[in-house]
Amino acid sequence: MTDRLLEISGLKVAYGGIHAIKGIDLHVAEGELVALIGSNGAGKTTTLKTLAGLLHPASGLIHYGGNSLHNVEAHQRAAMGIALVPEGRGVFARMTIEENLLMGAYSRNDRDEIATDLDRMYSLFPRLEERKYQLAGTLSGGEQQMVAMSRALMSRPRLLMLDEPSMGLAPLMVQKIFDTIRDIAALGMSILLVEQNAKLALEVAQRGYVMESGNITLSGAAGELLGSDAVQRAYLGG
Repeated sequence: MTDRLLEISGLKVAYGGIHAIKGIDLHVAEGELVALIGSNGAGKTTTLKTLAGLLHPASGLIHYGGNSLHNVEAHQRAAMGIALVPEGRGVFARMTIEENLLMGAYSRNDRDEIATDLDRMYSLFPRLEERKYQLAGTLSGGEQQMVAMSRALMSRPRLLMLDEPSMGLAPLMVQKIFDTIRDIAALGMSILLVEQNAKLALEVAQRGYVMESGNITLSGAAGELLGSDAVQRAYLGG
């Protein structure tokens, strides 16, 4: 896994007079699951939004698949295989589960393959198939997270970015979501996972970065970070 799918160099992002990201370096290799952990306000969500093209950097470089993303708009990045599951899920509340999932495939024209992928999503999350004609806004938080993840996967992404997938969920649902993240990663998908639950994130990841106040303060193999005194004290209650 030496090929870098995503590479960020010296990335700075500012908005509303706030310097949210202060010059970070980060990379994700092909087929790698990388965790980005840190407390609220560290800049994790801003990083993902910038990668997705929803925010524009003040300076720095973002390369994806060997190509610069400078001046590449959000919809173009989605078509290139960059998918974001946003914090808070962001489901289309007045659309059914199935309509939400099909929105994830809006840029695709391969109808037979879309139908195959839809069946695959229902295999990942059988509860969604049981309720596929139910309005997404009437679902529980955990079910909405399933919809958001499935919708992103329907785009057949090359890089899947997950922003706080465990937020607000019951422990059993958190376990289900993270089991699914493991399954997706095992298929070889590149994943950048932002998660406040540092232990959960580092247990599923191969590598990790610790972010504080817009800076990367630690990075390394996930197991090493789990055993780090600094990470233990700050994020694991050690």
